[in-house]
Order: sequence, then structure tokens, then C-alpha cells
Amino acid sequence: MANRQPPKCSGCSISFPAEHIMLVTITRAKQMNSVTHIMNWELEALFTWYDAEPSLRCAVITGEGSKAFCAGSDLIEIEHTQKAMLSGQDVKQAEPWLHQHPLGGFAGVSRRKGKKPLLAAVNGVALGGGFEIVLNADIAIASPKARFGLPEAHVGVYAYGGGLPRLVRTVGMQTASDIALAGKQLSAEEALSLHLVQGISKTPESVLEETLEKAKQIAAISPDGIIVTRAALREAWETASVERA
Repeated sequence: MANRQPPKCSGCSISFPAEHIMLVTITRAKQMNSVTHIMNWELEALFTWYDAEPSLRCAVITGEGSKAFCAGSDLIEIEHTQKAMLSGQDVKQAEPWLHQHPLGGFAGVSRRKGKKPLLAAVNGVALGGGFEIVLNADIAIASPKARFGLPEAHVGVYAYGGGLPRLVRTVGMQTASDIALAGKQLSAEEALSLHLVQGISKTPESVLEETLEKAKQIAAISPDGIIVTRAALREAWETASVERA
């Protein structure tokens, strides 16, 4: 259990299922676990708190239910906001999160550097920002029913949460183009073959349990070893300089 209470996050539940481990569950199953504007900032605050909490060594993020891990941004909220702006209504109260993501990106994760590892238990579809979470997770385990994609270009926008460069780094430019431009959705097996996930759970129901087991393996080692090793891995991935890492 954490020494201090975590910051609140609307649309999420926060628990501590094992020693040194935090579990974050997006609890908007009816909305395909889409993320609202304010949730981006609340999750940013939560993962900042996690990095500073000495009792925690590893975190896991997942979605509620069996259909969706995260289907990206809440499109209904975006539509309402756009209509309000076009009609001249006052939307200034939402300005800090209306037009930009926090430093950590979508859900405070897609551009997150952080100190400590974050694992993704991908229990269903991971689209748009949901896929961008997976692309920047330290390790991802997928349900056999999981699907992955970046559909933004097909609705006239682009994936601006940092997923595009991370996708290219992992799978190469041409394969990334097939996903981001041609709209190809990936099955769990395809994602595994491209090293976008590191495992597929035995059953859809066991994905969280298996991801937590992986988190326990990480949490069992030296806290300093976790932080320094992760920093070196990130440095090599993000800078392309072997010697600098």
C-alpha cells in the first residue's frame, strides 16, 4: 500500500493489488474506455505522484470490461466542445486541457518519460490514443481479442500524442504507414509479431493477472536498479545514441 493517498482521477479506479504495485483501471466501459480532456491531466498528475511515491516500483494500466482497453479520446465530448466554441459559448474554464495534452501526452502516458515502469494489460481494442498508450508502455501484454490501430487520418486528423514516431521506431516506416495511412488494424498475433506487445495472455480473462505477474517480477528487484536500467533503455530508444545511453 502506498504511504500517501494518490490524487483522484475521474473515470478511473486506482488500487494496489500487490506490494509495490499500482493498478490503474479506466472505468468507462460504456464509452469504450475513452479518455476525457480532464482525465488526461488527472492521469498526468497520478503518474507524477507514482514516480515520487517511494513505496511503489511498478504500475499497470488496463481498461474496464472485455471490449476495450481504450478507444482514444471521448469523441462526444470533443463534438460538444467544438459546437460550444462555434456558437460562441464560454469554454474558458476548460482551456488548460482543451487544446493540448499534458507533458506526458495522451492519458499522461503516450509521451511519458517518467522514472518507473508502466505496463499495459490490453484487454480489448486499443485505438487512437489507446494504441499510443501501448506504444509508449514499457511492456504490453495483450488479450487474444485485442486489436490495435490509429484511425485518426481517416477522420481528418492525425495521431498527435507521440504515437507516430514511436510506431516508426518499433516497426519501421513502411509498416507504420500501412497502419497509420492505410488504416490497417492489427490483431494481437500481428502486434506480437511486430514486437508491439510482448505477450498474448492464455485467455481474454487472464490478461490482467498475467500482466500483474510480470509487474511482480519487476517489483521484486532493486528499486534503484529498476529506475537506472529503465532510464538507459529509454535513452537508447529515444535518442538513437548507443554511447549516450
